Amino acid sequence: MQKNFPYNYIAVEGNIGAGKTTFCRMIEAEYNCKLILEEFTDNPFLPLFYNDPERFGFTVELFFMTERHKQLQKNLLHRDLFHDFTISDYFFMKTLLFARKNLEEEEYRLFQKMFNVLNQSFPKPDLLVYFHRNVDILLKHIGTRGREYEQDITSDYLLKIQNSYFEYFRNILSFPILIIDLNDLNFVENKNAYEEIKLLFTKTYQPGVHRISLVM
Repeated sequence: MQKNFPYNYIAVEGNIGAGKTTFCRMIEAEYNCKLILEEFTDNPFLPLFYNDPERFGFTVELFFMTERHKQLQKNLLHRDLFHDFTISDYFFMKTLLFARKNLEEEEYRLFQKMFNVLNQSFPKPDLLVYFHRNVDILLKHIGTRGREYEQDITSDYLLKIQNSYFEYFRNILSFPILIIDLNDLNFVENKNAYEEIKLLFTKTYQPGVHRISLVM
């Protein structure tokens, strides 16, 4: 049995194509943990949004918010006696960060009101980890995984999302945020890189932002 991390609830975040879902799946295969993965492929409006973001922005974000809320309500609000900890490849606040960049001002105000009501019931993660990669690397990963509806994502859009995360992180003092600069590290093929990332998860951090660059 592997030694567990000193956290009950870990959220792994990152921009599109950063590798957060892959990493969470690898952790689940090795540990007795509950895995929560975002069910984004079930959003029927996502392909429409990438083709016409102004028209479908509010619809796609509303769908994401309600589905994430339903999933997290099911998995986070009741004590789990069968798993040692929970790991998720998203944090509910992601909903508001993406909406802020995708919606017009009036739409965002309405959306924010609904979000604030839904967000009140969720616990904060004991550790929030953000996988950071440069935009050119993200685009390469997006192209490699071959999801047709993602192929029109631009570097400008990814940069907006990245900036939205960093703006949010600057104001957080209530729980620890660990930003890991992965550069072009492939932790699937490079097992040493995977072990180094896991080692960072075993440490304890004070509330606020901590940033570490992995160079191997």
